[in-house]
Amino acid sequence: MRFYHNPRCSKSRQALALLEERGAKVEIIRYLDDGILEDDLLLLASLDGIVRKKEAGAEAMAILHSVDDVAALLKAQPKVLERPVLIANGQAVIGRPPEDILQLVE
Repeated sequence: MRFYHNPRCSKSRQALALLEERGAKVEIIRYLDDGILEDDLLLLASLDGIVRKKEAGAEAMAILHSVDDVAALLKAQPKVLERPVLIANGQAVIGRPPEDILQLVE
């Protein structure tokens, strides 16, 4: 499992605590420091609500017409990724609320 984490985000910290409470083994990806893994881009881009609209801005949002467009935006500007996100077994879920990540753990 991979966990896209921003330690400055309270929801991300809450989700990580839930994973730790359940003893889940996760690879923590600090996407603001390291970017988004190439292998995860299309899966992440296919999630509804994966782009933080305020961070991206109206101009960027207006040109997102496909999964490929979203993937390109996420790659170029990782800060627009909604967080936290857990990826497991070819599936991904946004942790908003943090408890939603447990869908892929339990």
